[in-house]
Amino acid sequence: MRDLRYQVDVNAEATFIEAQSNPGEGRFVFTYTVTIANNGTLPAQLLHRYWKITDGEGGVREVHGDGVVGEQPTIVPGDAFTYTSGAILETAVGTMEGFFEMVSADGEIFKAKIPVFTLLNPGALH
Repeated sequence: MRDLRYQVDVNAEATFIEAQSNPGEGRFVFTYTVTIANNGTLPAQLLHRYWKITDGEGGVREVHGDGVVGEQPTIVPGDAFTYTSGAILETAVGTMEGFFEMVSADGEIFKAKIPVFTLLNPGALH
């Protein structure tokens, strides 16, 4: 059972950026917007991120780092933090998933899962 003190839920959505992409050269640019909602009972600070980015050919790239977009936000219960970032793929479709490592006000370190979401060039659908 999930401990309600440490309930942080993540939602992410991606958008294809046609103006910055060049499909003929295998360059597909996406932005993604992530919302991190603290539905627990304690404030929690985002310490680190981990992303697994899989392209349409099964190639995998892993990204680790401190915080997000230069920040390590503390999110109080009932509040959320939203940010936008980007990814470049060599294929018209891919997926992203991962987790954020968080620390709660009582010192407990836990992971907030980032559910898998799709990066898709709508023009790739036939």
